[in-house]
Amino acid sequence: MKRFLSATAVLLALSLLAACGGAPAPSPSPSPAATSAAASPQTSAPAITKLVIGLDDQFPPMGFRDEANQLVGFDIELAQAVCDRLGIEAVPTPIDWTTKEFELNGGKVDVLWNGLTITEERQEAMLMSPAYIANAQVIVVRSDSGIATLSDLAGKTVALQEGSSADEAYAGCPAAGTEKELVKAPENISLFSDLKIGRIDAVVIDKVFGDYYIAENGEGLLTILEEQLADEEYGIAFRKDNQQLADLILTTLDQLVQDGTAAQISQRWFGEDRITFRYGR
Repeated sequence: MKRFLSATAVLLALSLLAACGGAPAPSPSPSPAATSAAASPQTSAPAITKLVIGLDDQFPPMGFRDEANQLVGFDIELAQAVCDRLGIEAVPTPIDWTTKEFELNGGKVDVLWNGLTITEERQEAMLMSPAYIANAQVIVVRSDSGIATLSDLAGKTVALQEGSSADEAYAGCPAAGTEKELVKAPENISLFSDLKIGRIDAVVIDKVFGDYYIAENGEGLLTILEEQLADEEYGIAFRKDNQQLADLILTTLDQLVQDGTAAQISQRWFGEDRITFRYGR
């Protein structure tokens, strides 16, 4: 009985000591994996299942509708390849391109990816990627128009897309203000129809669009003036607070550049590799 009481007393004393913090119970040793994770925390990718891509659906060859009314184009195919690599759904979504910043920042789309020129103003309003392809603003006229230089635009009707980089580029060129009329339209394709029938005299447009349209629809009828208005580059825009998504998409795009997938897409649309993109290297 004394031995039992002594043992009971010892156990009671140890319990009281542990409760007071005097003799904490030993903790299990952390596993090597847990130690490694604690030493260098991992950054997890955003849990997304789809990417909603804002675009102008009348801007060939970057994004437009084909004869079956399907959305196609260089940017759409490139974005699709990124989403395929990530195992998520690509959702090309036509938007009003004149209000693209509001469409993005308001959350209607996750990204603007459709021949978007990098400018200081856009870099302040949105999170812009590094350039992925080069471009320039040019003037397209009818081959028989007699217009050969920018000075020949005096007294002529000039047209461009409102809110585009063509709008800004033309405003800063010497010909601005000398034209008879400056027409600003919500999209570009109708301007080429008006140009071919003589309703307008010149279109200010992205060179990639001008080259593609002339090759497909206006060879011999339309020409691009040698004088360019501005050299520029295209980028991909995200919301300012969406750096994690930007890193995920742009890192994957860089993988496609390095393994040659992006070059193959460029070859299909331009007949050459025009990709200039680099990210994190």
